[in-house]
Amino acid sequence: MYRWFGLLLVLFSFSVNGQELNCNLSVGFDRITDANPQIFKTLERSLNDFINNTRFTSRNFAGNERIDCSMFINISAYNSGQFSATIQVQSSRPVYGSTYSSPVLNVNDKDFTFRYNESENLVYNPNSFDSNLVSVISFYANMIIGLDADTFEKEGGTPYYQTALSIANVAQSGGYKGWNQQDGNQTRYFLVNDILSNTYMPFREALYEYHFLGLDKMSDNQKEAKENIMAAIKTLSKVNNVRPNAYLTRTFFDAKADELVAIFSGGPIVSTGDLLNTLNRISPLNSSKWSNIK
Repeated sequence: MYRWFGLLLVLFSFSVNGQELNCNLSVGFDRITDANPQIFKTLERSLNDFINNTRFTSRNFAGNERIDCSMFINISAYNSGQFSATIQVQSSRPVYGSTYSSPVLNVNDKDFTFRYNESENLVYNPNSFDSNLVSVISFYANMIIGLDADTFEKEGGTPYYQTALSIANVAQSGGYKGWNQQDGNQTRYFLVNDILSNTYMPFREALYEYHFLGLDKMSDNQKEAKENIMAAIKTLSKVNNVRPNAYLTRTFFDAKADELVAIFSGGPIVSTGDLLNTLNRISPLNSSKWSNIK
């Protein structure tokens, strides 16, 4: 009896642990008027099954540990199984002692073309290029997991970034845009290569300081938490000192600008003079938002 009970515990453990993401993936096709809508609905269903049922790492995630994220694929052109689209990728992580989820990633990838047919099986293999659709989704899945890990542990995301890099390197053979250095400076190529570069290590340090030392302490000591968040922005500014207007810096503020305004618009008062100077220097595009910080 005890042997069977132990086996049931093991089986239950495998059933509730594993997959990393809780992803809401949707496909928009309003601009396509000359194709059967069923192909887009099937694509959406297949991708949701793929991303929410595939294990992208060897880590075990309990159900309540899965990372909340979303992907919105907006189809701009379709012809005989060939799709042109953009993909908006967002993720968030819970804040300790609260019901609030903090945005971590918010990127809009405009170089997304792929082939897909309704009978196609989507299979994850980071070591081969079989489909640009699978490669792009798998790349961002690993980036989401890596960024989430970096918010909880210093350099915790390294193994997942390395997998994303492997996917990117292998995908270069497919000839699709977004994987190569010459495709622009806001691409998958630069997202993963920069995040693994020592030059951009302050970006990763800032993720940890901002979330684990800052937001996660809000429920215990708001003043200290705010000071740690300001310290995280100062750490992030080190990237700007060597790479002004860097892609990673822009991705940080694409996710965090509104949250920063909310953090420093209420609660215990802290001196924000230096913070405002730093924000206006490293993210001038958000200066109108920074003017709301008092």
